[in-house]
Amino acid sequence: MSGSDFLQLDPAQAPGGGLTVWLTDEVRGAVRDGRLTAGDRLPATRVLADQLGCSRGVVVDAYRRLTDEGLLSGRRGAGTTVRTDLLRATSDPAPARPATPAPAVPHPQRIDLSPGLPDLSAFPRAAWARAERAAITGLASRDLGYGDPRGLPALREALAGWLSRTRGLRAHPDEILVVNGVSQGLVLLATVLGGHGTTRIGFEDPGSRGAREHLSRWGLEPVPLPVDDGGLDVGALERSGLDTVLVTPAHQFPTGVALAPERRRALVAWARADTAHRAPGRSPRRLVVEDDYDAEHRYDRPPVAALRSLAPEHVVHLGSVSKSLAPGIRLGWMLAPAPMHQELVEARYWTDLASPALPQLALAHFITSGAFERHLRQVRRRHRARRDALLAALAAQLPEAAVHGVAAGLHLLVTLPGGVDDAALAARAERSGVTVHPLSSHRRGTGPPGLVIGYAAAGPDRLREAVGRLAAVWRPA
Repeated sequence: MSGSDFLQLDPAQAPGGGLTVWLTDEVRGAVRDGRLTAGDRLPATRVLADQLGCSRGVVVDAYRRLTDEGLLSGRRGAGTTVRTDLLRATSDPAPARPATPAPAVPHPQRIDLSPGLPDLSAFPRAAWARAERAAITGLASRDLGYGDPRGLPALREALAGWLSRTRGLRAHPDEILVVNGVSQGLVLLATVLGGHGTTRIGFEDPGSRGAREHLSRWGLEPVPLPVDDGGLDVGALERSGLDTVLVTPAHQFPTGVALAPERRRALVAWARADTAHRAPGRSPRRLVVEDDYDAEHRYDRPPVAALRSLAPEHVVHLGSVSKSLAPGIRLGWMLAPAPMHQELVEARYWTDLASPALPQLALAHFITSGAFERHLRQVRRRHRARRDALLAALAAQLPEAAVHGVAAGLHLLVTLPGGVDDAALAARAERSGVTVHPLSSHRRGTGPPGLVIGYAAAGPDRLREAVGRLAAVWRPA
């Protein structure tokens, strides 16, 4: 084999049988230490393969892995370039190119496996740009006004069709309230419930620490209710005396289980138990808040219809594009029982008037053109490959761990043998350059230790490396 002027690559340094991994590591290291900076163009795959004396497939695979990680960007006719601007914090100055090669300083490259972190490098830039152009082209002057606090009609109509096809929800566009993500939906809900005298809300335990803190911030006290392999313990809810509960039935966070069919029926029966005592046109006394996050990301199980389809008069349904597209889009939706709808619209108006018009119109076109469904099919394949890589690495390097929630979503739950301090383990992992969440941080009661590990934002190689570091800090030498 020969060498290359590009980064002074010498394939003789590659370990036996590991040329692709070696090339991936070399390019990644050059980006991290500043020898390659944002906008730098990499050699064409055929050219670099000829220089290294290897097959073109080796270079293609290395470039693909780095593109998956968000380090590179490739476009037909434009070559492959570096996208370090997506990874380096804006507060960190770009390192200067050394006049002479400096000796490498070994340090772990950070791998963020926080749950809920989507794969931002998979954002469909070209398709979204087409949707924005279509939105601008068809933009009416009135659409640039303050807008309808419910959301623009075009988006509500697109969402009505989308939710009917994918979540089994039959809703008129006028029933849909467009919000700036699920977090704003929770704020509006807390405002309206507080006005009716509600001060407590049932909350899955374990459950999302972020959602729990959000509800507390806006005046609702989360009351923990146990979760097991069937999802929320509805019997515990019935005994609690609560009238409102927040659930994640499609993909419980963080356990990953779907609410079992008998639990779904029991939850609906609990909500409807007050119907005979409620005056017509009044808000329901018992309310189920359904956070439908991660419902689109499923791999080994069929889709589960939204809970609201069973009891629209008692269920508030919340969803967004934060995990399926990007949190920065800041668009979601909310469907509530009819008596609550106008109160929520008024709360929305006094919060921030309405969502921005152009993103709404772009998302409407993105949905109606079929681009959203095509995007989801692509990212499902990508996420499944990453999940499988993480599962294989855990089985090989941490066989003591039990893995849960593999059938859907963007994270896994790994429970640990008794006696392990998951918070201390997560802290050691953080010092080794790997960010994961201890299960105890998402729980109010007692239970087994564990780690919540996201896999959407890291490529297979990085996931395998992260598990290796976890194994090292779990069983230190």
